Amino acid sequence: MNAAPNPSAGPTAALGDAIAAALADLHPGVPAAALERPPRPEFGDYSTNAAMLAAPLIGEPPRDVAAKLIGGIEQRLGDAVERIDVAGPGFLNLHMSEGWFRDAAALVAGRGREFGSGVAERPSKVLVEFVSANPTGPLTVASGRHLAYGDSLARILGFAGHDVRREYYLNDAGSQIDLFGASIAARIAGDEVPEGGYEGDYVAGIGQRIVAEHGAGLEPAELGRLGVELMLEGIRATLDRSRVHFDTWASEQSLHDAGATENAIADLRDRGLVYEHEGAVWLRTSEFGDDKDRVLIRADGAPTYFAADIAYHRDKLERGFDLLINVLGADHHGYVDRMRAAIVAFGAPGESFEVSIMQMVNLVEGGERARMSKRRGDFARLDDLLEDIGVDATRFFMLMRSHETPIDIDLELARTHSSDNPVYYAQYAHARICSLFRTAAERGAETGDDPVPAESLEPAERALIARLLEMPDQISRAANKREPHGISTYVREVAADFHAFYRDCRVVGAGPGLEQARLAVCAATRDVIATLLDLLGVEAPEEM
Repeated sequence: MNAAPNPSAGPTAALGDAIAAALADLHPGVPAAALERPPRPEFGDYSTNAAMLAAPLIGEPPRDVAAKLIGGIEQRLGDAVERIDVAGPGFLNLHMSEGWFRDAAALVAGRGREFGSGVAERPSKVLVEFVSANPTGPLTVASGRHLAYGDSLARILGFAGHDVRREYYLNDAGSQIDLFGASIAARIAGDEVPEGGYEGDYVAGIGQRIVAEHGAGLEPAELGRLGVELMLEGIRATLDRSRVHFDTWASEQSLHDAGATENAIADLRDRGLVYEHEGAVWLRTSEFGDDKDRVLIRADGAPTYFAADIAYHRDKLERGFDLLINVLGADHHGYVDRMRAAIVAFGAPGESFEVSIMQMVNLVEGGERARMSKRRGDFARLDDLLEDIGVDATRFFMLMRSHETPIDIDLELARTHSSDNPVYYAQYAHARICSLFRTAAERGAETGDDPVPAESLEPAERALIARLLEMPDQISRAANKREPHGISTYVREVAADFHAFYRDCRVVGAGPGLEQARLAVCAATRDVIATLLDLLGVEAPEEM
């Protein structure tokens, strides 16, 4: 082979390099060409629009330019390419040789669980803050979507090569904590909770625990503090059960206690960005892209939530992160511009702050959606969902659609152990491969010096290897676009191609040479599926 696969970027990188070099020979100013898999096998294994990009610069018809490019590409790829056709208005369709596919599969298998990693062009220090639910109630199904998205995104960014930290921000100060304490006090006394208070049965349970452990007669403020501790204990347990680990826990109350809010405002004042109007203290966020200025200190002297959030994000910047990613609910659209303005006011670039807005998640059973309200107490707890359909199904189903669109979780489907269940379908492919290797070990490998038979690369095998080679690009796309759901889609595609390969291609007992070659394809597939499932926070079982 004249074109050795690139182990860091994947074997297809050599194809792109060869096309780029051939283009440069014709004209140095041609933009980067696309390299895609055609929709039908007869159109080749890969297709590029290189000739159509070069034609206007060279001043010749695209098909004529394509004919000139063929020689330059073939010279660089050698026997890695079987033939190159010109199609349509000037597409180049590359038909790769069987040897190239065999070498590619062996390379992927050789890299194991590292294949597709380290694709970040500019590795950064990233802080992903997610979940951050108020510690006044158990984590809900809605929080579960934040959890699955934030943790999976952190895993993908880390795999791509970024230095990633996960953080949970506790809103353990302010009026919601006062109202929580008052609600606990009311339940202990057997009274109705105050207007707008927390009505769930869990509040009464918290009150009973506090009385049992600390006695009666505590003030609402103390009840609120103790209630937050108990809720946090439950939140941590749910996170552990969901396979989520936070590197740091930040506290709003701790920021207030340390004077961080006052220090942040003083910093902004020194920058000439703070002024007083009608007794309140304002920040000139309109100078940095916000639609209007924002209040930091109300006329009554109380700091706003925005002031505390500014102090919190100033602290993030001071810890040296290049990129701050917040995962927030659908009601936070108006929050983004004002917080980005504050980030810029501190001297950081606006692109150092991102927000992923999560849409609603609905539980569906018997065709009906459940309606939930946390304060009324008729909400679905994440623990209950985990108990019902399991951690794997919960996380996988949460990540099957873009976070920007609402999602329905079909509970009946999630409970089934069949190929109709997408997480079961992907996991079964991994388990089936593990079973193949157990069978091969029991029979003993078919050894010998016989070469792999000619024309042994079946269409389904070819399609599976080509699918595996998408891994680096899929990781890069999911990381750059902050789209974990792309990994969910890709792992299902890999599983589908493997099941077709398993149907069409004998592995164990295929004969000397061919069995080893196909086991290499299976090993590569096993490791790709295991990696993808791990990026989703889902287990890859060896038996099912």
